Amino acid sequence: MFEQPRFPREALIPLLAGIAWLWPSASFGVIGFLGSLPPGCLLLGAGMAMWLWPGDHRIDQFAAVGGVLGVIFALPAWFTEGPAVGAWLTSISVASFLAAGWASVRQEPHHAEVPVPVPSLGLAAKVAIDEAILSTMQLGASVPTGEAAKLASREVLAAREMFDSRGWLEKPAGYHVEPPPLEAFALRPREVRGRAFEELSFESAYEPHEAEPGRDRWLSYAANRTAHAWVVRQEDESRPWLVCIHGYQMGHPLTDLFAFDPRWLAKELGLNLVMPVLPLHGPRKQGRRSGDGFFSGSILDSIHAEAQAVWDIRRILSFVRSRGATRVGVFGLSLGGYNTALVSSVAPGLACAIAGIPATDFARLVWRHGPPLQVRSLEHKGVARDAVDEVLRVVSPLAHEPKVPFEGRAIFGAIADRLVPADQVRDLWIHWRRPKMLWYQGSHLSLPFEAEVRRFVESQLRESGLVGS
Repeated sequence: MFEQPRFPREALIPLLAGIAWLWPSASFGVIGFLGSLPPGCLLLGAGMAMWLWPGDHRIDQFAAVGGVLGVIFALPAWFTEGPAVGAWLTSISVASFLAAGWASVRQEPHHAEVPVPVPSLGLAAKVAIDEAILSTMQLGASVPTGEAAKLASREVLAAREMFDSRGWLEKPAGYHVEPPPLEAFALRPREVRGRAFEELSFESAYEPHEAEPGRDRWLSYAANRTAHAWVVRQEDESRPWLVCIHGYQMGHPLTDLFAFDPRWLAKELGLNLVMPVLPLHGPRKQGRRSGDGFFSGSILDSIHAEAQAVWDIRRILSFVRSRGATRVGVFGLSLGGYNTALVSSVAPGLACAIAGIPATDFARLVWRHGPPLQVRSLEHKGVARDAVDEVLRVVSPLAHEPKVPFEGRAIFGAIADRLVPADQVRDLWIHWRRPKMLWYQGSHLSLPFEAEVRRFVESQLRESGLVGS
């Protein structure tokens, strides 16, 4: 990695781009002036902050989104101000976008046992995409404040006392109750964008433990009580099944069938597929967006969401085994990678577990990505980081021992991931006793374009006997 300079030269690109957007904006007319403000102000402010105070993650995020807005807002200029002005505004916006990614690569500290990123414009573009998405998450992110923060503190302290008294902090596997087999369910055909699948739905029947903090609130989430999954079956249902677990803010057929392409996994490799919808996602959502409340609500809500995810997936495993499946694997991405690791540590009999770009530590993610002012407020109200770490042990894949045979474990991660930093992926790799591992020169959101990942996953499926058996 590069040494981060005090006044990074790449900061001059968005700074000058912001000036270039704002300086002639008055000559563009009222509409042109108003259209120049979003990219111009973002680029000027982010560039100045990057120059004076490098190292703050949010600066690169808003420089990246300023570049994206610049490209979008430059489109009308091609027609109103002429190709020369349009091309100039587009070029400086693209350059600012790349500068944000380049700065991010230079500023991120290198993690031990993770390969060093190879700086390039391609890697800068991949990282900038992560940063731009993170900026939108920053705008919509929230953590408990005021009375909600005080309630969160009381719940965490009460949960720590309860979990400790029952021995779950020492042996977290005891927190998870064996669910009943799935017998009553509905299975109906559906189609999205020409892709046929079936929707499996059933009553989850999950409930937090009696007297567990947050129990009544969790049970009040009506839509979440019905579990869903997308199913793509072969004529021969006894063929191996792959449980594919989606990432954060997914849970819709369109996104999930894109992430776990049936044309590859089902048609080419001959697998039966089932894609569980995680709690608070897709048709189970409680907020405006899929996934709202999974991280931004109460700490106990996050625990119950994970406990219910494990419960529901174990019931789905009983469903696929009732169809005659003799070999079953689990494959997840991002938050789905977290759940892959957790399920494979609780559910026996899995042939393989492939954790892709997996998050592994919720507290670290919240403290890194959460709005700083709200995080400080949370701490001020008594929500201590160490207490949060303790209660999260009951749903942490780093606190559970994997049940999948060593040769069935595999992990892949992005060296320059900004949504799930590489040290989280590395920690799972170490906890799993260093199984097969692929590091790719990319970011979280560049995954669909990383051909080596598909080869790695397919190789693991073959070695585990799910394909070619």
